[in-house]
Amino acid sequence: MQTLDPIAALPEGALSSPAAQRNAAAILVVLKAHLPARGRVLEIAAGSGEHALAFAAGLPDLEWIPSDPSPEARDSIAAWRRDGPANLRPALALDASDPATWPDGPFDVVYCANMTHISPWSATEGLMDLAGRVLRRPGGLLVFYGPYREAEIPLAASNAAFDESLKARNPAWGLRERETIEALARSHGLAATRRVQMPANNLTLLFRRA
Repeated sequence: MQTLDPIAALPEGALSSPAAQRNAAAILVVLKAHLPARGRVLEIAAGSGEHALAFAAGLPDLEWIPSDPSPEARDSIAAWRRDGPANLRPALALDASDPATWPDGPFDVVYCANMTHISPWSATEGLMDLAGRVLRRPGGLLVFYGPYREAEIPLAASNAAFDESLKARNPAWGLRERETIEALARSHGLAATRRVQMPANNLTLLFRRA
C-alpha cells in the first residue's frame, strides 16, 4: 500500500493512517454540503479505509464503495468494515491505471484523496478516464482532495518542502498543477465547479458532469 505516513497494524487487523485521522472531519463537512442525499460513491485509492469508514458513517444514505490496488489496503478496509455501517461495501481491487480493473458503474460520485502526488501522472490520467466513464448522469460529481500547485497563488513553504521530498523519493511523484488537473477533467466531460481551501494547505476540488 502506497502511503507517506507511518502505518501501524492494529490488533484487529486494520491499519491506521494519521493523515486520514486528521483530515476526515474537515473533508466530511465538504462532502455533506455537496454530495447527493442518496446514490453510489466510488472511492479510489482508499488506503487504510479510515476515510471510507468515516464517510459511510457520516453519510448513511449513500452506498460507499472503496477500492485500492493493494491487497494490504483491502485487508485493512475489510477489518474496518467488520464493525462498520451497512452502507460501507467491500473494497474493489481497482487500479486507476489499469482499465481492466475498472467497474462498469454507473456511480453518482467518484472520490479520491491524496493519490495524484504519490503516483505517476498516468494514474491521474486513468482516474479521469474512469470518472468520465462511470459518472454518466448529469451532475455526477468527482471529488479530489490533497495539496496542489496553483499558478496564481505562491506555493506554501510546507508544500514546497513536501514536493521536494516526494520527488526525491520518486521522480514520477510531486504536487500537480490544479490547472492541469482541471484541463484533464474537461477533456473527459467534467467541469471544475468549486475549489475549497482546506486545513494544512490542502484543497478539495469538485468537478461535475455537464
